[in-house]
This record gives sequence, structure tokens and C-alpha cells, in this order.
Amino acid sequence: MSFPWAENYAPKNPLMKWLDVRLPLPRLVYNAVGAGYPVPRNLNYFWNFGVLSGLALTIQIVTGIVLAMHYATNAGVAFGSVEAIMRDVNAGWLLRYAHANGASMFLAVVYIHIFRGLYYGSYKAPREMVWLIGVVIFLLIMATAFMGYVLPWGQMSFWGAQVITGFFSAIPIVGEPIHTLLLGGFAPDNAALNRFFSLHYLLPFVIAGCIILHIWALHIPGSNNPTGVDVKGPQDTVPFHPYYTAKDGFGVGVFLTVFALFLFFQPNLLGHPDNYIEANPLSTPAHIVPEWYFLPFYAILKAFTGDFLGIPAKLWGVMAMFGAILLLFFLPWIDRSPVRSAHYRPVYKWFFWALVLDVLVLGYVGQAEPTATVVIVSQLCAGYYFAHFLIILPFVSAMERPLPMPNSISESVLHGEQAEAAPVGLHTA
Repeated sequence: MSFPWAENYAPKNPLMKWLDVRLPLPRLVYNAVGAGYPVPRNLNYFWNFGVLSGLALTIQIVTGIVLAMHYATNAGVAFGSVEAIMRDVNAGWLLRYAHANGASMFLAVVYIHIFRGLYYGSYKAPREMVWLIGVVIFLLIMATAFMGYVLPWGQMSFWGAQVITGFFSAIPIVGEPIHTLLLGGFAPDNAALNRFFSLHYLLPFVIAGCIILHIWALHIPGSNNPTGVDVKGPQDTVPFHPYYTAKDGFGVGVFLTVFALFLFFQPNLLGHPDNYIEANPLSTPAHIVPEWYFLPFYAILKAFTGDFLGIPAKLWGVMAMFGAILLLFFLPWIDRSPVRSAHYRPVYKWFFWALVLDVLVLGYVGQAEPTATVVIVSQLCAGYYFAHFLIILPFVSAMERPLPMPNSISESVLHGEQAEAAPVGLHTA
């Protein structure tokens, strides 16, 4: 991000001067997250969740490396090795619970980060690349979380792997080879466990690399802001440090407090009790459910119960599940409204909150028993999810009449928005 009013780094300490000439690491830090990086002055606490995502990933990598030192990648002893970590390794229970609950905390802040981007239009030009890399990171996180859920080798881990990987076999021609390749055989066993462990260990470092690209791409156009108005000059910005490092520090404190509440008081709240039963290929659980962060997509997968247009329901479900995420790639071109922030898009704002409610309902029906009512609700919610992106959003972006916007960020912050609000509604011009 290049601003003519941004300060140039000039180290004063002799050691920093020596280092900056030979390896400009101090300059990189200064320009990336220091006083040399100007940021819009009106960012609210929803902008904390990018930093919190990085913190959650760091917790996962550190705890994961230590857990890998004690985990046995063998179907015969994997479950026992996890129990040994809990009982026999010094602070093993803390590491295991921190890793398991850290995954939930990681996905929670990522979901809030995504919905913040949807509300404030952070996917719009010139930040399309920031958004696209973010969607890639989301896919990698989902894949990593699924593989990690298999490793404890409990009942839900085993049958989750059996069911989810089994859906790939619905893909014509290449489905069965992909299914066999994923598992290393025809059912989850040693080969599958080794594959999943290797990829689960590797992918967090790939995610970390993608996050560096994500931040790099963000620094070119600069951060979006709640008004969606472009930065006009130095009066619209403040240095990242100390203003937003302090704000992020407060967010980190709140995050760690919530994390500690789960870790020390309800460590199994977000897990499933069946996963404390060793995997048994001959005993299918009464109700197979994935972790909570997969539930909306699992509900979409289960919404298809009958063949249509000669395509099996299983294949429709697989296509819809992946399509629900892949739709996000095309969002910068689906939403053509020139206004970024939902603050000034009264009609879009209502549909945004309808989407949030829809995803929450999908999450609920994803874990519910598949009764006739639950199936109908999941079908209606899945239908609305796709309608939101493919029908409602293009129509609203073309026909909506936005509210008057401030001329600059500083005007919004210092003087308020004094312009009279235009009538809420749609126009046909």
C-alpha cells in the first residue's frame, strides 16, 4: 500500500541500522504492521478477526507439533495414543483440549471474518484478489479440520471419514478412483489414517503461506472500512501502530478469555460423546454428525433426497455442498453494486441478515435427526442459500437505490453523516 504521506523508516538504534542495511526485516515489519502502514481511522472491532485468525492458526500449529510427537499413526493404537496423551503426557490434556477447541475457535473467527467481508463489501474492487485468496484459505482450513477430526479414531471420526469420503464415489467415472486414492483402499484403515495425518500436519503451513499472500494482497489497495469510502488523504488514516495494535490487543484479550472458558470449564461442549468410543467398523452410530463448523454444508448435502434429471441425489448433494463454497469465488462479479458497505444499501442489508439466519438454521438442521420436517426445512434453506447469490444479489445490486454516502472517511468520523437519507426502496432506472 503506497501513500505519499506514509513515513519512511529510518532506524535510530545502531544495531537496527546495521540489520536494516543487510536484511531489511525491521523495515518490513515497520511498513507491514507498524507506524509506516496507514489504516482507515474508522475501523471497528470486526476488523480484529483477521488478527485473531492468525493467532488461532498459531495456537493450532504449536499445539499440533507437540501432539504429533506423541500420536501414533496406526489404526490399531491411534485411539489409545490419544488417551495416553490425555492421561500420561505432562499437560497432555491441556494440549489436546487446546488443539480441539482451538479448531472451533479458529473456524468461529473465520466465519465472522467472512460475514464481515460480506456485510462491508470487502470483496469488491480493488480487493478481489484479497477475497479470492481468502476463499482458498477457507477451503484449506475446512480440509485440514476434516482430516484432523479423523485422527482420534473414535466412532464419529471413523464413520465421518467413511461417509464424507464416500460421497466422492458419486462423481461419474473418476469418483471411485478418487475415493480409493483418498482412503488408500476401500474403507478407512491404516492407509487412510496415514494420509490424513500427513496432510493434516502439512496443510497448516500451506495455510500460513496463503495468509502471507492474503496480507500482501491487502497491503496493495489497503484495508476497506465500514463506510466503504476510499481513503482521500492523511486526514482519513492513522498509523497501524499504536492505534490498531492496541485495539487488536484488546480483541486478543477477549478471544483468549473466551478460549480459556471453553478450555478449562467446557472442553467437550463442542465435541461428540461417541468420539470417546474407539472406532468399530461393525457398529454404526445411530446418528452420524460432523463438527459444528461443517453442519451448514452437511445440511445442504442431505437436502437432496431424490434423483432429478437423471442425476442421482447423492451427486446432487456433493455438487451443491462444494458449490455452496465455490459460489464465494464469483461474488465480486455477482454483486455489481458500486456501493460497498451495507450501511448505505438498505435492501441488501435485509437480505444479508436473512442469509445469516439461513446459515444458522442450516447449521441446526445439519445436526438434527432427518425427519420429514427437518428435510423440508433443509431443502428450503439450501434453496434460499443459492437463490441469495444467484438471483437475489444480482437483482438487488442492479435495482437498489443506495443511501447518500459521506464524501470522506474523516467527514463520517468527525462530523457525522448529515445528508438527508433518501427513501428506502428499489428503482427501475
